Amino acid sequence: MKSKIVALSKNEEFRNLLKKKSISNKYVTIFFGKLEKKNNKKLNISFSVKRKIGNAVQRNKIKRRLRNIMNDVVKKISINLDFSFLVIAKPTMLNSEFKNIKETLFQDFKRIK
Repeated sequence: MKSKIVALSKNEEFRNLLKKKSISNKYVTIFFGKLEKKNNKKLNISFSVKRKIGNAVQRNKIKRRLRNIMNDVVKKISINLDFSFLVIAKPTMLNSEFKNIKETLFQDFKRIK
């Protein structure tokens, strides 16, 4: 199922998601939950990388990797579009292989169903 990926935009949405459920692994922490006033035809997901993790180039590389993985996840796994997601990267993601990160995130999103 192909759906449009939309980022969270309001500070209120981020705060509400941080109070909801979460799953954590050695690469990322994923917060997820239902938000009011959300379009159920689009996937609401945002990626966050703390400033402590590398410089701007490295942080952008991490976000590009996460976006690429999420595009694959949306194509291969049926994700519940009622949920909104906030993915916060950890420092271990910087020096890890793309393949390992992808496998771990696929497992996590299968558990979220």
